[in-house]
Amino acid sequence: MRWFDSHAHLQDEKFIDDIDDVLIRADQAGVRRILLPGSDLVSLERAATMTAARPDIFCFSSGIHPHEASEVDDKMFERTVALARGAGGNKASAIGEVGLDYHYDFSPRMVQQNVFERYIELAWELRLPLIIHSREATEDTINLLRLMAARGRLLPVPGVFHCFSGSAQTAEILLDMGFYLGFDGPITFKNSRKAAEVIKVCPLNKILIETDSPYLSPEPLRGKRNEPANIPYIGRRLAELKGISEEEAATATWDNTIRLFGLEDA
Repeated sequence: MRWFDSHAHLQDEKFIDDIDDVLIRADQAGVRRILLPGSDLVSLERAATMTAARPDIFCFSSGIHPHEASEVDDKMFERTVALARGAGGNKASAIGEVGLDYHYDFSPRMVQQNVFERYIELAWELRLPLIIHSREATEDTINLLRLMAARGRLLPVPGVFHCFSGSAQTAEILLDMGFYLGFDGPITFKNSRKAAEVIKVCPLNKILIETDSPYLSPEPLRGKRNEPANIPYIGRRLAELKGISEEEAATATWDNTIRLFGLEDA
């Protein structure tokens, strides 16, 4: 049985001191592949470097988190484009994580929207899926995606909504647009009724699982640093909600991740 952690920030400083041990534990848990998403330029450069050194384990996505949108000038944007094209030694498998975050508003909303639009356009140009971060910004996120689709600038399978926590109604809209949905540790929480409802109605072939390490540790590890070795906790909960075996959950989410990101199934 093998697992794919489709979203883990192992390039984060929280893993500098023990990254080798983290990878050993991941391997022991059956985690064979890990996608490293960009968030700021430093983390993106590290992700590209790690992927070039260990392409058997890592792939990465190129983009800037909405928290950092105010920092995205033309020079930074062009560097993310270069890394997406392979300037770090390996081409990116996706564009992200990009999107809108209205919870903290670390960057002005209009700036977030403008940067997000540029990355949607880039994903279309490079024919790469998007990894979308959307927090308390559902309406604006969907409206912008629809606008880009009307302009012919959205791929038929546009990408994945990372750490999806929306309603079943929102999920239906996104699934109709061709998106996958990514689920994390919170689906293991006792109060995760909304996520449970969404997973029950979401087609199995449209689900990815992710740790979002070092954040969002699943039960029974809440409050501790998260890492890819914890993916089985999320996979087991997915299996329970879908009424399938753990092995079926692992196989399905592995296949879905390989398919979405256009990876070789080694």
